[in-house]
Amino acid sequence: MANAVSFLVAVVVVAFSQIATASDPDILSDFIVPANMSAGEVDGNFFTYTGTRGIFARPPEKFTVTKASKAEFAALDGQSVSYAVLQYPGGSVNPPHTHPRAAELLVVVDGCLQVGLVDSTNKLYTQTLVIGDMFVFPKGLVHYQYNAYANQSATAISAFGSASAGTVSLPTTLFATGVDDEVLAKSFKTDVYTIQKIKAGFAH
Repeated sequence: MANAVSFLVAVVVVAFSQIATASDPDILSDFIVPANMSAGEVDGNFFTYTGTRGIFARPPEKFTVTKASKAEFAALDGQSVSYAVLQYPGGSVNPPHTHPRAAELLVVVDGCLQVGLVDSTNKLYTQTLVIGDMFVFPKGLVHYQYNAYANQSATAISAFGSASAGTVSLPTTLFATGVDDEVLAKSFKTDVYTIQKIKAGFAH
């Protein structure tokens, strides 16, 4: 019996240590060739991403995220890195969200942003960033960015420690995925009518 308990404890410790150190898996080659290509077809184009070409010349009409993750840029598969260009028209917000698989390092390249993150004790950390400033959002923590200037756009570039960081938008997750109105009303200590009004805003 004692041996069984010891074994069970050892398994639990190993499992939790694996969870605590989870990240993109290491690869055993220089890079991963997609299934639809052969190694002989790989050239400089494979390692080049042009999806952000000209993006800085276009003023944004609404908050826009242009990603360079493994979904858009196959060469990132296995490299534990990705980027995003975030463009904020005046008064726009990147709503509270999390990245379950990576920390985010954001640098402001144009304009000014107010940013914030909430840790696991529900403490809010905020900062106002100007051009050249960086801010790190730890993996899995709720965070946001806000351009408080109505007549000035802002642009930031975010680097992620994963080829596929993932994004969980809290407003969308809560109000646009079919979570029961009664559950949300009780959770937010309000009534079903208020929840339905909020949900209606996500239907457009």
